[in-house]
Amino acid sequence: SATPSPPIGPALGQRGVNIMGFVKEFNARTEKEVKGTPLPTVITVYQDKSFTFITKTPPATHFIKQAAGITSASKLPGREVAGKITRVQLREIAEKKMKDLNANDLDAATKIIEGSARAMGLNVVDA
Repeated sequence: SATPSPPIGPALGQRGVNIMGFVKEFNARTEKEVKGTPLPTVITVYQDKSFTFITKTPPATHFIKQAAGITSASKLPGREVAGKITRVQLREIAEKKMKDLNANDLDAATKIIEGSARAMGLNVVDA
């Protein structure tokens, strides 16, 4: 849920956008999302101070942390293991993220998500 407090309020206010209008519209459009889920949003502000916005899927790291049952990634990836995640879980995450990833097919998307998981210090297991 969006609030008029920083960082949203100041960013929109300096462009002359009706902050409460944005907050109400954003919250109405995202009410089905789980509270606390980060939603990357691209806001376009026009010269007449009107705006449009597009919400994207939550970051891959959010889904990876949920699937692996961890709260934060490894501070030393490659040396310190933060947890493990299965290839099936990676494929499910890739299916959710497919429209936001620069991948031609699901296998390529799964490899992208797998790379993110490894960079977070997770071991990828088959089962």
